[in-house]
Amino acid sequence: MSAVTVADMRALETQAAKCGWSEDRLLSLAGHRLGHALGAFFPTPGTLIGYLGKGHNAGDAIVAMRVMEHVYGWQIAARAAWQSAAWAPLTRAKWLEAPPVSLLDDLPDWCTLRRPLVLLDGLLGIGAAGGLREPLAGLAREMAWLRGQAGARVAAVDLPSGVNPDTGEVTAGAVTADVTFMIGAAKRGLLTAEAAAATGALAVVPLEPLSAPLGGDIELICPLAMTAGKGPRPFDFHKGMAGRVHILAGCAAYTGAAVLAASGALRGGAGLIVLHVPAAVAPVIAAKCPCEIIVRACEHPLDLLENSPDALVVGPGLGALSGAFADGLLGLLARSELPTLLDADALNFLAQHGRLDRLKPNHVLTPHPGEFGRLAPELAALPREVAARRFVERYPVTLLLKGCRTLVTRHGDALWCNATGSPAMATGGQGDVLAGVLGALLAAAIPAVSAASLAAWLCGRAAELALTEHRNSEQSLSPSDCLAHLGAAFNDWHEGSR
Repeated sequence: MSAVTVADMRALETQAAKCGWSEDRLLSLAGHRLGHALGAFFPTPGTLIGYLGKGHNAGDAIVAMRVMEHVYGWQIAARAAWQSAAWAPLTRAKWLEAPPVSLLDDLPDWCTLRRPLVLLDGLLGIGAAGGLREPLAGLAREMAWLRGQAGARVAAVDLPSGVNPDTGEVTAGAVTADVTFMIGAAKRGLLTAEAAAATGALAVVPLEPLSAPLGGDIELICPLAMTAGKGPRPFDFHKGMAGRVHILAGCAAYTGAAVLAASGALRGGAGLIVLHVPAAVAPVIAAKCPCEIIVRACEHPLDLLENSPDALVVGPGLGALSGAFADGLLGLLARSELPTLLDADALNFLAQHGRLDRLKPNHVLTPHPGEFGRLAPELAALPREVAARRFVERYPVTLLLKGCRTLVTRHGDALWCNATGSPAMATGGQGDVLAGVLGALLAAAIPAVSAASLAAWLCGRAAELALTEHRNSEQSLSPSDCLAHLGAAFNDWHEGSR
């Protein structure tokens, strides 16, 4: 889904009006869709407190709160910056359409509220500019206190108040959201790394009259924007059609990386997974792997090409490479035209030996920021969006640059920004799972940019789903938890329900 500016959004609103869409009808539809999006993201009913300004952003929040109450069973209340007489007429009308919401005069008694506690930021919309002023600033501070001290989570309507939707600039005192529900279309500035800490995860609330067409230079990875992996498998589907992925991974120090990568390929839908590992650790890794994984002792990287694989994954937990094995890896990269994912120690090897000249169009690179800095140190200090584009101008690869806003691109394509994920994913092994999932999608003949985008979305969504279970937290979430929720993530992708 193409990211838009405020000016683009205003043009879409003008066009919608010409097509007969009144402000009332648009706001009602946006609020109802927002309510259902909130209900899907926060599936356990608790307490929702709307923080309201006086514009139509607050109107969207009011309609959504009613949906959360009547459809999803949430207890609702509101905090308002101004008396209702000062609100926009349409916002005031939405407030009066149904029995009144409890309007709190002060900080809620958070100890007595039913959990989870979600705060809905409806203070400002995309028409506002600059930092927050009183009384909005005071309510933003209150939300920050409840988020930091009372375990509340913040959901922003269209944008976190105080964040510039065109540039991503986060002004002093801006609201920090855990998830931002963008109405109609992705807002360009909110997709930037600069805004990521304030926006949290991103979601688009579909609103057909305000939908932006595909084809922009910045796109949001979401089910609304992509068709890859959407359709059901034919009934006569078999494992040969699902694809065979061969993985070169693991060493004595990093046996778990090999297991996680192979498990990711298994949960990512591969028909057959062959895990090639150093002979010395093959028995140890085989004992840890799911029984569906074929584990083979690898004497030479060219062994990966035996038995006609459809895609290769090289690098997770390989450790330092040298001698004939290192030469063999270079030979594999030169010889094979298969879709090949290069991760972790494969990337470190190329950087250390200055062999990025071996990169080809069939290669998919998945560096985290540290690995990217070793591959292209002169680009590392640039904004992530600029650095990613510069890199693929130099090398004919597909790049998946990991981070809190994972980026996917190749030369001549848009920059795709991932919508899903959580800081709970900041633990070793998550990248290995991603490598396996992406390898499975490549083996299924999904084009590289689409496969990389879908893999990033699925892994991020799996983490979000795992966190909805009360037994998981940001501190305790493990890659294995994400593996267990990949099936539900696939379902959300198929259904477009996130």
